[in-house]
Amino acid sequence: MQKFVIKTISVKNPANEISKIGYDKSYVFRAVDKFAHLNLKIFGVTSAQANILKQSALSVGADCATNKNVITGQAEKSDCILGGNYAQLQTIAQKLKLQPFGLSELACEIEQQINIAKNQSKTKIVGVLNLTQNSFSDGGLYYKTEDALKHLEELITDGADIIDIGAESTKPYSSPVSFEKQLELLIPVLEYVNRQNIKVPISIDTRSSVVAKECIKLGASIINDVSGLEYDEAMADVVAGSPDVKVIIQHSKGTPENMQDSPVYENLIDEIFMSLKDKTDYAMSKGVKKENIIVDGGIGFGKSREDNFEIIQRWSEFKSLGYPVMLGVSRKSLLNMPDASNDEKDVYSLALGGILMNQGLDYLRVHNVKIHKKFLNMLS
Repeated sequence: MQKFVIKTISVKNPANEISKIGYDKSYVFRAVDKFAHLNLKIFGVTSAQANILKQSALSVGADCATNKNVITGQAEKSDCILGGNYAQLQTIAQKLKLQPFGLSELACEIEQQINIAKNQSKTKIVGVLNLTQNSFSDGGLYYKTEDALKHLEELITDGADIIDIGAESTKPYSSPVSFEKQLELLIPVLEYVNRQNIKVPISIDTRSSVVAKECIKLGASIINDVSGLEYDEAMADVVAGSPDVKVIIQHSKGTPENMQDSPVYENLIDEIFMSLKDKTDYAMSKGVKKENIIVDGGIGFGKSREDNFEIIQRWSEFKSLGYPVMLGVSRKSLLNMPDASNDEKDVYSLALGGILMNQGLDYLRVHNVKIHKKFLNMLS
């Protein structure tokens, strides 16, 4: 009696594995869609839409989970989870294009999600330069301009793809910093960047539209707003008025003064997802280009330690919004190492960052660029 040997295949794109067993290489690009799977959560569909989704999925050997009362008509609406391989989902989309109840529009959205899942880019490393006296890991180290410029050059040498400069700490229980004080610290650094003709993109970590506007004039190409455009109502207009400037829209629950006062969520990832959707929809309604938006799940901003680790595990769900995703885990309190040195914290930051880089996170915000860049190159 033959004894079979079986193992699972864990690679996200199994094309190489399929080719290695001698499969027809000219057909691999089509066959691979049958081996890559995707689960899509579709919010608030009607019972009629849900029943058609269910039947369309079952007809191709896939499935769609719905509220148990959909089939009897007792549930007017239901969230659905549609699961299948890429090929099945593409066939389902084709079927839905022929259906009523607006399902042809849903078909296009499903096809878009398949394309998002297929496309994975190499992580860009965002180096942190804090010009503050009270940041959680390096407050005061680069408060003097000469120290800041020296560290700026170090970040460039270490290979930062972007440098994120901030003059206002937004750690838990910190107080706001005036736009005048922020600009006093930021302008000399930006003027140095211009004099030295530095080509590394500069991001400005600020919630102030005044700071953003002045820094954009001095060449900043990214605005990183941890409030997600909520702190300063003029911020969206400032970004929209500069069509070449990108904006990082982050999720925060509350403000730095109160965000860690026992934050509670009923469904963490869904709530962050919907909040980011509202914020990005608002940004585009103000004229911000879709291709200029980056989203951030906001690790440490109104989250428990358990919440933060769930975001790390499930960050790719935010990709469904259609934007690149950034996260920052570097030296944060989720490490639970308040008395450790920065060197020790960097080891564990890299461990978490390595997971994210291997999963294809678009942007990783770090303090120690050198070790993260070296590890990223190992993965290439």
